[in-house]
Amino acid sequence: MKGASISALVLAAALVVAFPRAGEGQAYRAPRTASGQPDLNGFWQALNTANWDLDAHEAAAGPVLQLGAAYAVPPGPGVLVDGPIPYKPDALAMKKKYAANALREDSEVKCYLPGVPRMMYMPYPVQVVQSASTIVMMSEFATAIRTIYVNGTTPPPADTWMGWSNGRWDGETLVIDSKGFLGSTVGALDEEGAVHVRFLDRAGNYHTDGLHVVERIRRTGPDHLSYQATIEDPNVYTRPWTISMPLYRRVEPNMRLGEFRCEEFVGDLVFGKYQKK
Repeated sequence: MKGASISALVLAAALVVAFPRAGEGQAYRAPRTASGQPDLNGFWQALNTANWDLDAHEAAAGPVLQLGAAYAVPPGPGVLVDGPIPYKPDALAMKKKYAANALREDSEVKCYLPGVPRMMYMPYPVQVVQSASTIVMMSEFATAIRTIYVNGTTPPPADTWMGWSNGRWDGETLVIDSKGFLGSTVGALDEEGAVHVRFLDRAGNYHTDGLHVVERIRRTGPDHLSYQATIEDPNVYTRPWTISMPLYRRVEPNMRLGEFRCEEFVGDLVFGKYQKK
């Protein structure tokens, strides 16, 4: 009986090797658009805690004690590929200060455009609309929009919240090179004492106007994208570093981007004493 059981296990293992589950060990080839490109059209969303903290983190209290567990930080394994974010020593000290004052300094709180790559992993869907020469990505948050110029080589004409993105196809993978982001040098303050660096998450991880992002997006199944972004900023980091995560298709039959015009919610916070009475 014992020998029969061992034989059965060996046979089962052999069958698994011979007949892997659908998609395992095989390179997925995406459907094609009319122009022959891999089709990335649709509504996609990250299902992780990267917008709270890119690094691995435990559950924690939220920034407002009176809100209790409603806005507490959920735990997460992180999305970093190659170790901790490689901050320069002075930049790491600034990161800790920003984290301690995130309610005042995080651009998400003030409904500023989220920038790249943060737009891709905020807890809001992103719609991709694709043509042969351009790919448009639209986030529900603050109606943010970015345009990727396929086979474009134009340098950024000016610095903007969302930067300037040139893209190219490397087989099944869309490679996007983005520069020209608004920001400032480390530690710059305005008259109110607020910083003008840009946050990458709610934990105070940040970049300046030295940001350079290279993203790689590949469809790995009918309802999944592989998303990877390599982040470089010599003002802040000692070397480039990478995040990676899946994005999931929203498959509801009535799916669309809702209106989240959050600037209507933050007028008093942003303009304060400068508002007309």
